[in-house]
Amino acid sequence: MQVIAGREEDGSFTVQSPSSTANGLDDAGFAALARELEASLRPRWVFPSVELLYPVLVAAGVRVERCYDLALAEGLLLAHEGQEGQSRSLRAAWARANGEEAPPDSADVELAQPTLFETRVPTLPEGVTVVTAVRRVLAEQERRVAAAEHPDRMRLLLAAESASALAAAEMSADGLPWRADLHEELLVSRLGPRVRAGERPKVLVELAAKISEAFGGRPVNPDSPPSVVKALAWAGIEVPAARKYLLKGIDHPAVGPLLEYKELSRLYAANGWAWLEEWVADGRFRPHYVVGGVVSGRWASRGGGALQIPKVLRTCVRADPGWKLVVADAAQLEPRVLTALSGDRRLADVAAATDLYARLGEALFSGARWVPAAGDDRDDRARAKIAMLSAMYGGTSGEAGPLLALLRQRFPDAVSYVEHAAQAGERGERVRSRLGRTSPAPSAAWRALTGGLASDEAGELKARRASRGWGRFTRNFVVQASAADMTAVMLATLRQRLPAPAHLVFFQHDEVIVHTPAELAEEVSSAITDSIAEAARMLFGPACPVRFPMQVAVVDTYADAK
Repeated sequence: MQVIAGREEDGSFTVQSPSSTANGLDDAGFAALARELEASLRPRWVFPSVELLYPVLVAAGVRVERCYDLALAEGLLLAHEGQEGQSRSLRAAWARANGEEAPPDSADVELAQPTLFETRVPTLPEGVTVVTAVRRVLAEQERRVAAAEHPDRMRLLLAAESASALAAAEMSADGLPWRADLHEELLVSRLGPRVRAGERPKVLVELAAKISEAFGGRPVNPDSPPSVVKALAWAGIEVPAARKYLLKGIDHPAVGPLLEYKELSRLYAANGWAWLEEWVADGRFRPHYVVGGVVSGRWASRGGGALQIPKVLRTCVRADPGWKLVVADAAQLEPRVLTALSGDRRLADVAAATDLYARLGEALFSGARWVPAAGDDRDDRARAKIAMLSAMYGGTSGEAGPLLALLRQRFPDAVSYVEHAAQAGERGERVRSRLGRTSPAPSAAWRALTGGLASDEAGELKARRASRGWGRFTRNFVVQASAADMTAVMLATLRQRLPAPAHLVFFQHDEVIVHTPAELAEEVSSAITDSIAEAARMLFGPACPVRFPMQVAVVDTYADAK
């Protein structure tokens, strides 16, 4: 059963169900009709964009079970067809479906009455309603899906991405439980009392004075990297930049306060009092998630830094009284995804362990004539991790090259899989994830540089570097994008499995947090582990030999989960 809902240029809603069409609905009317249709029909809703329409329903307390997001589907299909970079709006998709030139983004939308997310509605040709456009674009997308390399996989991807969009809107509305009072206490304990905007907190002022004193009283601005580099040069220490990892190895009395200043300054700038006032209200942190915001399919966030909650602030993420946080992350997800993609049976045996890297270390170095470099005190697990990351990211410097060679010798199928993807990238070809996410084409400048027209040795060197660089991108894309496929399917299935009133409140790459009444925590934990197993079956088939364990913790505060 299918129901189409869209917003017209005047801001009103139109809903077309199998039995009738309702036009000119305001927000309340749209929500009331949607509630009725969801309860009676349990349809698949078709939205021009979940991001733009669904928040209206969620704000009214209406949740839908399933949907199809035309905008997300359009973006994935355009990329699959080698047309990434084009507008995925309903107006543009309508034009393409009718063989017309699609207008640029700036011309195909206008602002409706401002809302929390600045809802945009399409400017369609005169006489064309949103529902008419949706029906036409949906039919055209279904034709394009049927022509895809693997239609069934693409259908699964579009369904999972659409369900992810529902989850993202619900998570933004529900919010992550956040204790503003604890956050405030932490800021005061770390930085001192709150100061006016533009001023340094007391602790930063004191650290800045210590830094200058360590340089013999020479004025140094710790917020200015060039000032720090210049001061170090004055002290006889040459560094290319004032990065944390470069400073750590320097023996100078200014380094300690410099590193502390950097850490606290970042806390103040990224998650200080201004952030707390802007993003936390009524005990909830409500960021805006962007599904598929990264080219590999990973989520992004718009404001608030939702995907980068510092460890120091995780103590502020606390369940409500009588509730729990169920925190789960997929253990070493990307190496396991690579194992399933490549069909490497020997590596699948390794992946049966919860700690894949530890078992991989045993498999790589047991009986191997491996002589560590001088001063290398890493254990076999750490070396195995370097080898695997080198395979997935193309690292060859230092010890990575020999370790990758050993991995290739022991697990040739897995390493060959990513190396073939790298070779395709070096040739300027596209690669795909398991379900059909497609890498972008390299730029015209890249093609000009690598086109074999270099006239000198320096030009040839640049061309080889550019070619290898794009190969590293495609090497990692096939793994990271397939992992994004898997987590999208897992998220979609988990959303359906969660018992009410438990709900998702956080998602990041391979980690989820569910806020649940304490008595449902065990059921939620089982739902999470069942969802990742189901996602593995849906992506790689029922005979997939790879184990995908979830590390699940039931806690009162996020800080206790790890």
